[in-house]
Amino acid sequence: MCLFIHFATEHFMELVLGTHNAKKRGELVELLAPYGITLKTLADFPNSLTVDETGTTFAANAALKAGQQAKHLERWVLGEDSGLCVDALGGAPGVYSARFSGPDATDAKNNELLISRLADIPAEKRTAYYVCSAALADPTGTIRATAEARCHGVLRTEPSGEGGFGYDPYFEVREYHRTFAELGATVKAVLSHRARAIREMLPLILRCLTAN
Repeated sequence: MCLFIHFATEHFMELVLGTHNAKKRGELVELLAPYGITLKTLADFPNSLTVDETGTTFAANAALKAGQQAKHLERWVLGEDSGLCVDALGGAPGVYSARFSGPDATDAKNNELLISRLADIPAEKRTAYYVCSAALADPTGTIRATAEARCHGVLRTEPSGEGGFGYDPYFEVREYHRTFAELGATVKAVLSHRARAIREMLPLILRCLTAN
């Protein structure tokens, strides 16, 4: 995921979320709106790049997305890479979360593979956490700021809830005893790893853009 940022007026900023995933956009809209930031998606930018995620860490992939898109579009870009890390699987699927089940991966296939690998793991050892790394690049492609955040939970044996995406139906936030898919968009927008990372970066984003 990436955000492309420019000033429209002195008091207005427009961001384009570098994904076609409207649900990711939904997590950030309310967070950014109070600062006069309007969020769009890549559907509005058909000339954007498809960046190969060749990094071995979330931070590396975030930097690739931010730097390459920023230089190509000559805009400020916030690149994001995120995924699920399962303790019992040594941190897998990690950076391969989106393609865990192979080149033709879908959410359903990824979840099926994940749960099958955890079949013999007791409930108390099914701990996991979502990670989001973000990187802000200026129009030359230079990385100007980074942030990373996590959201910890446990993995259920059966899916629950209709919201969210990815592994959300299985990922339970312990404090709420609900999966991300059950909590709904509003609560997830506050608790998610993605929202936490962008919230941490927000002062730096505003500072960089204001200075330029």
